[in-house]
Amino acid sequence: MNQLERGIHRAVLFDLDGTLVDTAPDMVAVLQSMQRDHNRAPLTYELGRSYVSNGSVGLVAIGFPDSGDEMREQLRLEYLERYALKVCERSTVFAGLDVLLRQLDEGGIPWGVVTNKPQRFTNPLLAALKLDDRLACCVSGDTLTLRKPNPAPLLHACELAGIDASESMYVGDSIRDIEAGQAAGMATIAAAYGYVTPEDSAAAWGADSIASDTQELAKIVLKAVNLGA
Repeated sequence: MNQLERGIHRAVLFDLDGTLVDTAPDMVAVLQSMQRDHNRAPLTYELGRSYVSNGSVGLVAIGFPDSGDEMREQLRLEYLERYALKVCERSTVFAGLDVLLRQLDEGGIPWGVVTNKPQRFTNPLLAALKLDDRLACCVSGDTLTLRKPNPAPLLHACELAGIDASESMYVGDSIRDIEAGQAAGMATIAAAYGYVTPEDSAAAWGADSIASDTQELAKIVLKAVNLGA
């Protein structure tokens, strides 16, 4: 019996980019625009999308692979400044998850976000999507000095929401999400529909369950919190 099958869970925490919100349209567009301005051929949307969960570091690395460390850091800072102006132009909650969140709200199940995304981007994004006043907790990548895969952000989120980590679950689209959730003593769900790089596989992360799409995720989550059919 895995952690997800042990009793009824009372809270759900989500990673942000690639799990709860589809931010790739904005994040990849910023990178493509940068590449054009630096006289580079822009990468395809599909390739860029798969690296979004690796943040600005991963996107700049794939977009400017031949840049040295110093130049890459300059490009990363440029990327962040550009992205700050485009943080929620085309980003949306993944299809179907708005319904899941409403069901959690109606069922009295607290939910929140734990992300490595810096707060300067997290807060405006959640506000633009009108999620900020519904969250039980939100922990960004710079809320603490430690980030995922360290479990500290997840444990801090549980403290903020007044919930027990052992009765909570964490959903994420990278191995660091699953490692953080496991280290925090939480049930873990791999969002295989998220931003998974071509050389990676959600099946290899060791999560308690894998959701191939948002419909499957909703079924898994609702059953775990005793709201499923």
